[in-house]
Amino acid sequence: MFHKDLFGTRLRKLRKKHKRSQQDIADLLGVKQNQICEMENGRTLTSFERLYILCDFFNVSADYFLGLTNDPRPLRDEGAAGASPHPTCGGSE
Repeated sequence: MFHKDLFGTRLRKLRKKHKRSQQDIADLLGVKQNQICEMENGRTLTSFERLYILCDFFNVSADYFLGLTNDPRPLRDEGAAGASPHPTCGGSE
Protein backbone atom coordinates (compact mmCIF):
# COMPACT_ATOMS: atom_id res chain seq x y z
CA MET A 1 0.00 0.00 0.00
CA PHE A 2 1.26 3.47 -0.91
CA HIS A 3 1.94 5.96 1.88
CA LYS A 4 2.53 9.65 1.18
CA ASP A 5 4.69 9.91 4.29
CA LEU A 6 7.13 7.29 2.93
CA PHE A 7 7.48 9.25 -0.32
CA GLY A 8 8.17 12.38 1.72
CA THR A 9 10.65 10.67 4.01
CA ARG A 10 12.60 9.35 1.06
CA LEU A 11 12.54 12.72 -0.69
CA ARG A 12 13.90 14.41 2.45
CA LYS A 13 16.56 11.72 2.94
CA LEU A 14 17.80 12.00 -0.64
CA ARG A 15 17.70 15.80 -0.58
CA LYS A 16 19.84 15.91 2.56
CA LYS A 17 22.20 13.19 1.30
CA HIS A 18 22.85 15.33 -1.79
CA LYS A 19 23.18 18.48 0.35
CA ARG A 20 20.31 20.27 -1.37
CA SER A 21 17.84 22.71 0.14
CA GLN A 22 14.10 22.57 -0.26
CA GLN A 23 14.45 25.67 -2.44
CA ASP A 24 16.94 23.85 -4.70
CA ILE A 25 14.42 21.06 -5.28
CA ALA A 26 11.58 23.55 -5.71
CA ASP A 27 13.59 25.34 -8.41
CA LEU A 28 14.32 22.02 -10.11
CA LEU A 29 10.63 21.12 -10.18
CA GLY A 30 9.32 24.59 -10.92
CA VAL A 31 7.28 24.81 -7.72
CA LYS A 32 7.39 26.85 -4.53
CA GLN A 33 9.49 25.83 -1.54
CA ASN A 34 6.41 25.26 0.62
CA GLN A 35 5.25 22.55 -1.83
CA ILE A 36 8.48 20.63 -1.18
CA CYS A 37 7.85 21.01 2.55
CA GLU A 38 4.31 19.65 2.06
CA MET A 39 5.65 16.68 0.08
CA GLU A 40 8.31 15.89 2.67
CA ASN A 41 5.71 15.98 5.43
CA GLY A 42 3.39 13.61 3.56
CA ARG A 43 0.62 16.13 3.03
CA THR A 44 0.77 16.26 -0.76
CA LEU A 45 2.24 14.41 -3.75
CA THR A 46 3.60 15.43 -7.12
CA SER A 47 2.94 14.75 -10.80
CA PHE A 48 4.40 11.91 -12.84
CA GLU A 49 6.51 14.45 -14.70
CA ARG A 50 7.99 15.78 -11.48
CA LEU A 51 8.48 12.26 -10.15
CA TYR A 52 10.51 11.53 -13.30
CA ILE A 53 12.64 14.64 -12.70
CA LEU A 54 13.26 13.62 -9.07
CA CYS A 55 14.21 10.07 -10.08
CA ASP A 56 16.56 11.38 -12.73
CA PHE A 57 18.11 14.01 -10.47
CA PHE A 58 18.70 11.66 -7.52
CA ASN A 59 19.42 8.66 -9.78
CA VAL A 60 16.91 6.33 -8.10
CA SER A 61 13.93 4.39 -9.39
CA ALA A 62 10.34 5.52 -9.05
CA ASP A 63 9.77 2.18 -7.30
CA TYR A 64 11.98 3.44 -4.47
CA PHE A 65 10.09 6.73 -4.12
CA LEU A 66 6.74 4.92 -4.25
CA GLY A 67 7.70 2.33 -1.65
CA LEU A 68 7.63 -0.68 -3.99
CA THR A 69 11.24 -1.43 -3.09
CA ASN A 70 13.59 -0.42 -0.30
CA ASP A 71 16.58 -0.55 -2.64
CA PRO A 72 17.49 2.91 -3.96
CA ARG A 73 19.55 1.34 -6.72
CA PRO A 74 20.79 3.75 -9.38
CA LEU A 75 18.96 4.13 -12.66
CA ARG A 76 22.26 4.46 -14.50
CA ASP A 77 26.01 4.42 -13.97
CA GLU A 78 27.14 7.79 -12.67
CA GLY A 79 30.15 7.73 -14.98
CA ALA A 80 28.12 7.24 -18.16
CA ALA A 81 28.60 10.03 -20.68
CA GLY A 82 25.47 12.14 -20.96
CA ALA A 83 23.80 10.01 -18.31
CA SER A 84 21.11 12.54 -17.52
CA PRO A 85 18.80 13.58 -20.37
CA HIS A 86 17.44 16.38 -18.16
CA PRO A 87 19.65 19.47 -18.72
CA THR A 88 19.11 20.86 -15.22
CA CYS A 89 20.26 17.59 -13.68
CA GLY A 90 23.86 17.75 -14.75
CA GLY A 91 23.68 15.81 -18.01
CA SER A 92 25.21 16.88 -21.29
CA GLU A 93 23.28 19.52 -23.20
